[in-house]
Amino acid sequence: MNSSDLDTKSAPNAFYAARDARMRNFANSTLYSESAKIRAERMKLGLELVYRSNGFYLNFRLKFITIKIENPSVRDRVTLDLLESDYEKEGITKVVTAQAVIYRITKQ
Repeated sequence: MNSSDLDTKSAPNAFYAARDARMRNFANSTLYSESAKIRAERMKLGLELVYRSNGFYLNFRLKFITIKIENPSVRDRVTLDLLESDYEKEGITKVVTAQAVIYRITKQ
């Protein structure tokens, strides 16, 4: 699976950054069909089986849906490799940051 690294910094004011992200997330979720939302939710459930984490978050953006896995550790490496091979066939990309692993589902 294609993976890239990002060097991102934390927001200076976490409360306002979180509030802005929630509002933007809700507004962008209206751009996606119910089937795309269900697909992302199912993918999130699959990732919850293979990762141990502090949190799993769906984030709707203008061009793609992201699934953020905060402070992850792999629970089941074999199943993760199988999932990532399927995701690669579907065009889903993986981004690794210092805080999280992020999967991007492009808008169709």
